[in-house]
Amino acid sequence: MTLHEEIPLAATEILRLSGVHFVRESKKILTGIDLTVRAGEHWALIGPNGAGKSTLLSLCGAEQHPTAGSVHVLGHRLGRVEIRKLRESIGHVNPRHPVRSPLTVRQVVLTGATGTTELMNRWEPTSATLARADHLIELLGLDKLNGATWHTMSQGERGRTLIARALLPDPALLLLDEPSTGLDVAAREQFLETVDHLHQSKPELATILVTHHLEELPETTTHAMLITQGRTLSAGPVHDVLTSELIGTAFDHPIRIEYRDRRWHARADRRRAAGSWRS
Repeated sequence: MTLHEEIPLAATEILRLSGVHFVRESKKILTGIDLTVRAGEHWALIGPNGAGKSTLLSLCGAEQHPTAGSVHVLGHRLGRVEIRKLRESIGHVNPRHPVRSPLTVRQVVLTGATGTTELMNRWEPTSATLARADHLIELLGLDKLNGATWHTMSQGERGRTLIARALLPDPALLLLDEPSTGLDVAAREQFLETVDHLHQSKPELATILVTHHLEELPETTTHAMLITQGRTLSAGPVHDVLTSELIGTAFDHPIRIEYRDRRWHARADRRRAAGSWRS
């Protein structure tokens, strides 16, 4: 099946996982995962270490295939579509992105056209690609970095550069894998402002953000999925999912959740910890 032979799905459906299982070296990593993401939805994928978040994100990004069940990305079922072409329609932001050469902001962004970490030999971007790269650099507030190279950029500047890189092919789906890793408080807040601005300026873009920390959720988050021990604990509108009871269950510890000034906050619930949490 080619990329143009689409499987009929709901018009706004970007991603669908149905009954997904994933086994690695005889160990069950994911069990019975169902997830549907539509255009304009901004999902948070939350769970403790080892819950299976990274594996789930790799399936969403067409980087791995499920052991059982089905994964449809942009109307195409994994296993029945040319993966390389499909990945061109998925933006992926990984703060551990390995850049070895002293690339400028513009050069890093342009690698998004080829899906590589370095500029390809003898590859020349079109004028349209250059114009889009410059537009994204300005949109994400990177135009004042001038000749700064990757190794001289701050973690926050790198994060925004990687978002611009991921957006270069104009994807319908953007995956953010713990994008606040290594950021100080100021850089984290600037990064979250950038993500919120992105959501507002590209209303049809669907995003999935992986994090351990509720404080790292953008204000524009619309949905959440809690995953623990490879299974879905809860998924749906963010205010239905991010409750003290469900978060406490997911992390196996009494946690009090608050929502103030359009941001989420979590702290240990000492009263419940001293009481009947495990009774």
